[in-house]
Amino acid sequence: MASFNQVILLGNLTRDIELRRTPGGSAVCEVGIATNRKYYSKAKDEQVEDVCFIDCTLFGKTAEVANEYLHKGSQVQFIGRLQLDTWQDKETGANRSKHKVVVSEMVMTGGRGEPKQQTPAEEFYNTPAVDTDDVPF
Repeated sequence: MASFNQVILLGNLTRDIELRRTPGGSAVCEVGIATNRKYYSKAKDEQVEDVCFIDCTLFGKTAEVANEYLHKGSQVQFIGRLQLDTWQDKETGANRSKHKVVVSEMVMTGGRGEPKQQTPAEEFYNTPAVDTDDVPF
């Protein structure tokens, strides 16, 4: 039996994007997105809003475009796959884990924005070292 792993999120970025480069020169960024749903709670007899915060990772051209046009609060749609990251806590030695979404497609839904201004340092460090169109997932 085949399995299927696809996630579609629509929400707002929780922080500005910080673009990094892999040792091979590929663009990568980590970002958070907040999604919400509103529903009527009979127990509270009122409208309730439930907010969910999700960590997402973007690669290649998608990361570069996000870095250029998106900022904290921007509305965006991400399509990707759910991935479980596991690690050992350095302080306690306990095993830790969290889910994140590895984004394969991005749709900017918050309207047409202007490219954000980069500082000279960001411009230097964000200059592509190599062609980043082919980033494996």
